[in-house]
Amino acid sequence: MRNISIESAILSLKSSKEVRGFLVDICTPTEIKAIEERWNIAQLLFSKKYSYREIADKLKVSTATVTRVARFLFTEEVGGYKKILKRFLNE
Repeated sequence: MRNISIESAILSLKSSKEVRGFLVDICTPTEIKAIEERWNIAQLLFSKKYSYREIADKLKVSTATVTRVARFLFTEEVGGYKKILKRFLNE
C-alpha cells in the first residue's frame, strides 16, 4: 500500500461531515478542542478588536496560548491562519 500524506487525505474530504469524522477519528477530544480554541483565538486576533488579555478572558485560555497563535498569525512565514481568514472575509 502506498503512503498517503496527511495533506492528501485532508484534501480528499468532500463535506463538513467527512471533515468532522476524520478529525474525530484522528484526534482525541482534547486535541479537537485545542484546534477549535486556536481557530477562535485566530479569528478574534485577526479582527483586531480585542487585546490578548480580553481574548484569554473571553475564551478562558491562557495568554500564552493567545500569544502562540498571534505569533503564527502575524509573524511566521507559513501564513495558514491568515490565508483562510482572508478567504472567508472576501466571500
